[in-house]
Amino acid sequence: MDETVDVQATAIGVGTIVALGFFAYGRYIDETILGIDATTVATAAFAATFAAIALLHGAYGRGDLAVAHATAAVGLGVITVAATGPQVLGGYLLLVAGGVYIALVTVRARDDAGEVAG
Repeated sequence: MDETVDVQATAIGVGTIVALGFFAYGRYIDETILGIDATTVATAAFAATFAAIALLHGAYGRGDLAVAHATAAVGLGVITVAATGPQVLGGYLLLVAGGVYIALVTVRARDDAGEVAG
């Protein structure tokens, strides 16, 4: 019996829960985590989630999605530590570029799966 596991969904779920945990800690318990703003830590955790997904896609041979997720991770990382408006803009441009490619590939894959199943 062949079983497949959606590793991407699991990684996104775990990363989101960790990021939300840091955010909730900062909101309700203490504003900082080891002296760093909890919102910054939460955003960095979510950027790390994108980086982990990039590594997973690379390991599974999907170089295009690995690059797209890595681009989104770098963009979110830049936004996390940005100190000026142009840095934030650059981070958003990277995040959007990676996200648009990911969305297009995902929609195409779902359309192709629907044609085969339908």
